[in-house]
Amino acid sequence: MKTQLQQQFNNIYHKPAEKFYFSPGRVNLIGEHIDFNGGLVMPCAINMGTYLLISFNNDNVLRLRSLNFDETLDTPLIDQYQKTGNKWFNYPLGVVNLFLKDGHQIGGIDFLYYGDIPIGSGLSSSASIEIVTAFALNDIFNAGYSKLDLVKMCKRVENEFIGLNSGIMDQFAVAFGQKGKAVLIDCNKLTYEAVNCDLKEYELVIINTNKPRKLAESSYNDRAQDCQNALTMLKKELDINYLCDIDTNKFNAYKHLITDENAAKRAQHVIEENDRVKIATIALNSGDISRFGELMYASHYSLKDKYEVSGKELDSIVEYCESDKNVAGARMTGAGFGGCAIALVKKGKFEAFSTGVIEYYTNHIGYAPSVYNAVISNGVGII
Repeated sequence: MKTQLQQQFNNIYHKPAEKFYFSPGRVNLIGEHIDFNGGLVMPCAINMGTYLLISFNNDNVLRLRSLNFDETLDTPLIDQYQKTGNKWFNYPLGVVNLFLKDGHQIGGIDFLYYGDIPIGSGLSSSASIEIVTAFALNDIFNAGYSKLDLVKMCKRVENEFIGLNSGIMDQFAVAFGQKGKAVLIDCNKLTYEAVNCDLKEYELVIINTNKPRKLAESSYNDRAQDCQNALTMLKKELDINYLCDIDTNKFNAYKHLITDENAAKRAQHVIEENDRVKIATIALNSGDISRFGELMYASHYSLKDKYEVSGKELDSIVEYCESDKNVAGARMTGAGFGGCAIALVKKGKFEAFSTGVIEYYTNHIGYAPSVYNAVISNGVGII
């Protein structure tokens, strides 16, 4: 891959790349729509992601190219940049913008990106691009940021530059991922621990609905507002900063304070999901994959019925998984509205599973999904 990308860089810029970086995508094993509500999430980095090749130029110009998109950007270095429509290069440009706002001097750079994450699949291609850009700039300009600093910066890019009210999970997962381990993140304290992710006789499989979704254009921000409304109502009697500051029992005692039906449903999902993550951590640490699979199914149906971010495509995949004796658990992963589901499939049964889910999904939806083996991998780094 490195040799092929070097050739592509030469073809575009007529010189060799000086630096190579890679940032993974991620799947969230459990704990969905929790990160901006101050709770626990359990993602893992995967072996698909974003490659970045860099070379310096003497023209004081930023040149942004991708092998995945036709759009290009050539812009002189200025003090501040603004988002341009919905172009892919807004993500790296937002990172550059924050480096400049923080007072760092940046020289002319030629960038080439290549991602093997399916675009719009919910596997965090945007966070992968942001983190690899921030990591690279921090490296080549000796900016002195820690990994956690870069994670916080890239969250700001999403919130302030892109305009999406997302949490910190995606950036955290692609920065701090570890091979063979899930990353249990406390999104309130911004601390994490690695959780052994020995799936025993199962392997992690990703099923892409091939129904793309763009979060900033979806109902994602509406759900975030519902959660905020629920929190505001609960705070009339509870001294809390986030929904996940309470557990399910306490929520049930105070849920009468939430007078809006949608806000109540969103809050119930969030608080129960946070409790599921705690139970799932115990299950993984004890090697109880059957219990972990049950929690995955429970998470999916809560996202379907209470948070209402699933859809017929994701539901069809989970319905098939429940009928397949070789599957321990399945759920939608990511923000929803399309994107991907994940499943724990018995080793040696991938081909049979893939054939079965493709046939079932195609019969119900009208077109085929894509099915991938996933390997739990390390976070961002130099190649």
